Amino acid sequence: MCSSAMAKVIVTGHHGYIGSVLVGRLLEAGHEVLGIDSFLYEGCDFGEAKSVPELRLDVRDVGPEHLQGADAVVHLAALSNDPLGALQPELTRQINRDGTLDVARAAKEAGVTRFVFASSCSMYGGGGGLVDENAELSPLTEYARSKVDSERGLLELADDSFSPVLMRNATVYGVSPRLRIDLVLNNLVGWAHTTGQVRVLSDGSPWRPLIHVDDLARATTHLIDAKRSNVHAEAFNVGATGENYQVRELAELALEAVPGSSVEYAGEGEPDARSYQVDFRKFASRFPDFRFLWTAREGAQELASAYRERELGPEAFESDRYVRLRRIDTLVEAGAVDAQLRRTTSVT
Repeated sequence: MCSSAMAKVIVTGHHGYIGSVLVGRLLEAGHEVLGIDSFLYEGCDFGEAKSVPELRLDVRDVGPEHLQGADAVVHLAALSNDPLGALQPELTRQINRDGTLDVARAAKEAGVTRFVFASSCSMYGGGGGLVDENAELSPLTEYARSKVDSERGLLELADDSFSPVLMRNATVYGVSPRLRIDLVLNNLVGWAHTTGQVRVLSDGSPWRPLIHVDDLARATTHLIDAKRSNVHAEAFNVGATGENYQVRELAELALEAVPGSSVEYAGEGEPDARSYQVDFRKFASRFPDFRFLWTAREGAQELASAYRERELGPEAFESDRYVRLRRIDTLVEAGAVDAQLRRTTSVT
């Protein structure tokens, strides 16, 4: 696959926070796109997203017949963060690990040649110093463990006709048509905007690498278009080495973006063990023509501006519209999904 050829790309989770931005970038690159999503977050919009043909389908039900004719699959669909992962650990394994590998096997059977997997830098867990792709993995949560297990299973499927690519993404931030407020920078700026106070739920010392959602979408498109020899069965930390921050630094960026706000450190008890600084030089050296366009400072300003323009208030900020775990709780309580998070009705 190369950048000069239009590809048919299937995106699982295309209706989500990352997927709704990625779809736009893929269309701009000239690709044909089909989305697959269970639409658990239907009605949770923050802006307009590009429309593409789509299948309303749970990732656990995807078969080869749904993937026929595709050149690449980008697999984003998952229970997407640590609180959701802790909700039902076995369900996280079923959706994130088993679902990923089932989709990959279906893709391979359907003749798909490239499988781009949204993994996570959270697999590195904690520790000091920069970690690269050769570092020992130390997942501390069910979400992170599901990513480790998925990566291992995908590499076992790799062969001359099937190329998994493992994107160990930094923590994402930035404005999207399907905003998530439960991501660290989005959250800190949201607190500053809606309450005038940046709430840090730790002592502010943990490290996080960050990446703007549009930079991530562009990087994903780049990996779809890359030569097979550059990406086959390899893991890439995706982000920029200069974009590693302590949470207290991110709080300061939120203060800058919302003048007049203040910061409150609410962390008590055990410190957050999830702290990692990530080395992104492999991606930079392998793809020297790619440039990350955003910094966290610019992203904080973008978020604050978007929150002002859309008049985001405290009630909406804390609602299930933008917080994934609260949305799941609402759907369960309404009977719109069953205990296995399968859709029973359409609720917006």
